[in-house]
Amino acid sequence: MLHPRFVRTAFLLIFLFGLTVGMVNSKSCLAKDARPNVLFIISDDLNTSLGCYGHSQVQSPNIDRLAAQGVRFENAYCQYPLCGPSRNSMLTGLYPNSNGILSNQQIFRQTIPSQLSLPHAFRQAGYFAARIGKMYHYNVPKSVGTNGHDDPGSWELELNPAGCDRLLEEPDIFSLRKNSFGGTLSWYASPRGDLLHTDGMLASDAEWVLERCAKDRSRPFFLAVGFYRPHTPYVAPKPYFSKYNKDEMPLIQGVAEDIKDLPKHALGSHKKEHDLLTDDLRQQAIQAYFASITFMDAQVGRILDKLKDLGLAENTIVVFTSDHGYHLGEHGLWQKMSLFEESARVPMIISAPGHSAKGQTANTPVGLIDLYPTLTSLCGVKAPENLQGQDLSSILAKPELQGRGWALCEVTRGRGPKRIFGYSIRTPNWRYTEWDHGKQGSELYDHIADPLEQTNLADSPKHKDQVASLSKKLQSVVADSFPESGVIPPIKPGVWAPNLTNP
Repeated sequence: MLHPRFVRTAFLLIFLFGLTVGMVNSKSCLAKDARPNVLFIISDDLNTSLGCYGHSQVQSPNIDRLAAQGVRFENAYCQYPLCGPSRNSMLTGLYPNSNGILSNQQIFRQTIPSQLSLPHAFRQAGYFAARIGKMYHYNVPKSVGTNGHDDPGSWELELNPAGCDRLLEEPDIFSLRKNSFGGTLSWYASPRGDLLHTDGMLASDAEWVLERCAKDRSRPFFLAVGFYRPHTPYVAPKPYFSKYNKDEMPLIQGVAEDIKDLPKHALGSHKKEHDLLTDDLRQQAIQAYFASITFMDAQVGRILDKLKDLGLAENTIVVFTSDHGYHLGEHGLWQKMSLFEESARVPMIISAPGHSAKGQTANTPVGLIDLYPTLTSLCGVKAPENLQGQDLSSILAKPELQGRGWALCEVTRGRGPKRIFGYSIRTPNWRYTEWDHGKQGSELYDHIADPLEQTNLADSPKHKDQVASLSKKLQSVVADSFPESGVIPPIKPGVWAPNLTNP
């Protein structure tokens, strides 16, 4: 039986051979295509615990150097703090209510099958579109090594390596719930080296694809690389754990006082199993999370080095981001699915040679939904008219520009007829959140005075006017962005998504 990696190699060689034959038969393809390439790198469950975002402990030298080459967005946000809805929103260019994806089990082709995904738009424009690892949703770790909930129409090439973390080490992984790794806190310091882990194999595959793209530059490429770390289980080679002293891992204090002024749904992502955490286990978990980040960062560095060594860097737009943020004990919460800053905020770095400022920071609020119109604009790729994000090209050139000046994030609580929506709008100075359109509570945080969101000002008489103003703004954005005031429109299979414009 042939090894899977040999099969993948043979497949791509056949594809490139066919591409070469096609070029011989078409004079128009003989010349080098000067359009920029796109290298799209996304991490899984990564918050802004990075050196370039000011974290004092986490070592991320490779992501930091990418930030020094492009624009770092200080206030970037996901549109739904859960893998599947967030990634589908980013890749369809539509808010979760508009594409109908509000859970991990859904696939956008089942709700809006006619919508062009971001990589599919590049394919239609003549780009070679390839995916390595996780871009759409995967059940981690069980789907590692498979296509998961991928969209085959988005890609010409799909590579799904599986390393020792998936195939060998699960019996050795510590978990708060025995034999449960993806949905709960779990970690392991592996005795095996980088190249044997899934993320290390992803980087090796990316190097291999870039080498082939460098040899044949008749078509630009859109290469998406989706790393699995630092998603649970936090598995990384032991040397990365040794970079962090467990006893120096930060613990959140004053949680009981912090949560007194919160609506119950604000804490709706809390899991009972997290009550089992002792301070020692909390510090072990954070150490493992940080180690996984540094391990993932090292693999990013390998890809960036290969891009430069092959002479591709000067004509390649590089994006680095995550699907959502991540709690490490803030407000007593762990993991995701809240509308607090730690869960909604993501790292976002864009380096676009010739189109972006170098080493600067954009402070205006933006969203993952903005990546689709931005990349298609930069590359001259035709995009669907119903995209709901904003084009960030002007902000890349002049990071001081404000754009539309807000970002929207949502989450749901409950199921069936009892399901309610929580919406949160982030402006330069404020976060305002409403649960069930305010009927089940509101939150207001002053990010100038209270960046950790520890004091809810929604019921403060002094902030009555601010609440009224932001509530009006939030309700206007929701009504303009989502038909039927935030209720999912009745989209049937085969029907085009609502033709919505930017609010």
